Amino acid sequence: MQHEAFQAFVVDSTPEGPSAAYRELTLADLPEGDILVKIQYSSLNYKDGLAVTGQGKIIRSYPMVPGIDWAGTVVSSSSPRFQPGDEVVMTGWGAGERFWGGYAQYARTKAEWLLPLPRGLSALQAMGIGTAGLTAMLCVLALEKQGLAADRREVIVTGASGGVGSVAVLLLSLLGHQVTASTGRPEASADFLRSLGARHFLPREELARPSKPLESERWGAAVDTVGGDTLASLLSRMAYGSSIAACGLVGGSSLQTTVFPFILRGVNLLGIDSVMAPLELREAAWSRLAELLPKERLESLMTVLPFRELPQAAEDIVQGRTTGRIVIDVNR
Repeated sequence: MQHEAFQAFVVDSTPEGPSAAYRELTLADLPEGDILVKIQYSSLNYKDGLAVTGQGKIIRSYPMVPGIDWAGTVVSSSSPRFQPGDEVVMTGWGAGERFWGGYAQYARTKAEWLLPLPRGLSALQAMGIGTAGLTAMLCVLALEKQGLAADRREVIVTGASGGVGSVAVLLLSLLGHQVTASTGRPEASADFLRSLGARHFLPREELARPSKPLESERWGAAVDTVGGDTLASLLSRMAYGSSIAACGLVGGSSLQTTVFPFILRGVNLLGIDSVMAPLELREAAWSRLAELLPKERLESLMTVLPFRELPQAAEDIVQGRTTGRIVIDVNR
């Protein structure tokens, strides 16, 4: 079995820079690990787009199979946690960055990085959620821990047409919140976001402009996937005692703000990490996702692409031309 061949998308280092190509590998080429999984689906996140296109400093070692999440079936296991035939899901832990990820038909990994496929979800639906959906749910859980309630002011989601943002819009609307969606493409994505439950829209430029240290209070909570000037602008407009769950930096990693939102309005800035989140928190988030998300609404978020279309899709997501969640069928 070690010599069984399969397809993988591999990024390698050359003197001219990263070089990416589909390659035929065997199971003997896979890194060490106690679980061998036959991958059914992976997904495309912004970080994956950077890795596949060679932009940013995502990949930490070469050669690398990108893909920060995947779902599949256990082929063999030396861990008591899983048996052959078990369906599993993998997100984070450095997959696709420090360790081989999901853009292949097989993966070998550590048992402690895997979760059983949540009850009620298929592998395809799990990747419709993926790292982006998990991150969105972690944002919602963090906001709820700070007292988020549906009878308060509007909630805003930035980068709303992207993977994390679109799932966040859907989750918050399902929980009864009035959601304002901020996006750079309102004319192209308004109908899509409205179908997810967004009630109001705010052009990205409205938040990207420089802001005063404090402006009129407007938002009762926020999920920010953008960072940079957008996050600074949000901070100046948050209502007293409100919270922002911050999970992205596509708008920049620097934050030019003041202490005023924190010491005069008691605003909470909550950092959200899905890569190294502890197992218990992941299990709680996945359980809530499986419980909350109507399957037909989830599938309306998804575009399923064959493996061969990965490079173009990666370019599209980096250029901001995608909407919702992109799922990669590695066997098609």
